[in-house]
Amino acid sequence: MNKMTKKIIHTFFIFCVMSYSTTFAAEPKSIGKFKNWETFTYNDGKGKVCFAQTLPLERGPKNFKRGQSRLFVTFRTSEKIINEISVTSGHEYKSSSVTAISGKNEFAFFSQGSFAWLIDGEEEFNLIKTMKKASKLSVTATAKNGSKTKDLYSMMGFTKAYNAAKKNCA
Repeated sequence: MNKMTKKIIHTFFIFCVMSYSTTFAAEPKSIGKFKNWETFTYNDGKGKVCFAQTLPLERGPKNFKRGQSRLFVTFRTSEKIINEISVTSGHEYKSSSVTAISGKNEFAFFSQGSFAWLIDGEEEFNLIKTMKKASKLSVTATAKNGSKTKDLYSMMGFTKAYNAAKKNCA
């Protein structure tokens, strides 16, 4: 299984567990809520997984039906994965249509299905640095049907949530 497929499977698992946690044995345990962010940990059978997540403050357009949006930063000890940033906007993405913007900083994501990731560790590092300084982050995307969506996330509490996830999976 290639690295990209693993990212997709793990991110999908996290989202499913968060959405339907009562049906899974590996239910994430909250290790702290930090303003608009919360940090969780669980064991995926291969090792410890820690992640910080947040829900958007605003979503648009209001008349577009879609599932939940979430922004994640994940650490997986067994695979030596750190700082994996992923996002879902609650709909299937049109290929390569997801962008995160904070101030003058813009980050392009690649997408598959209803999840998107940054392409490499350097971009993840740069976005995390931006998120630590920012108050908000906007994620824009195009759905498979051509509709444009925009989610606005608060970065209040991000640094503490990120540090807690990183520390718990160190």
